[in-house]
Amino acid sequence: MKIKSFTELTVWQRSHELSLEVYKLTAGFPRSEMFGIVSQVRRASVSVSANIAQGFGRRTTRELLRSLQIAAGELEETQHFLILSRDLGYIAVPSFGKITQLCDSVAQLINALGRSLKGTAAAK
Repeated sequence: MKIKSFTELTVWQRSHELSLEVYKLTAGFPRSEMFGIVSQVRRASVSVSANIAQGFGRRTTRELLRSLQIAAGELEETQHFLILSRDLGYIAVPSFGKITQLCDSVAQLINALGRSLKGTAAAK
């Protein structure tokens, strides 16, 4: 079965879920952080799924692999801001644990898709 839309990719679905969770989590942050951490972590988390979608839309393995690399970088940036938020006391430890697990899941999916695509490209 050929995938017709980026929305069918499990990695995109999980990264989209991450963005939604980040938005929910940051809704309770102090108003003073609206243009600081909140803006940055939301942008970074959304960029993960956006890069996956963009790479898929370019319709080449090379472009998708490059977009996955960028998505992985955005995921790391997201994690940085989440750690900072936890350390500043904006995120409770249980919520941090849950979102960290989601970040780890997305990272594993990005890596798995990248390995799969590299294997496919090498076989050609």
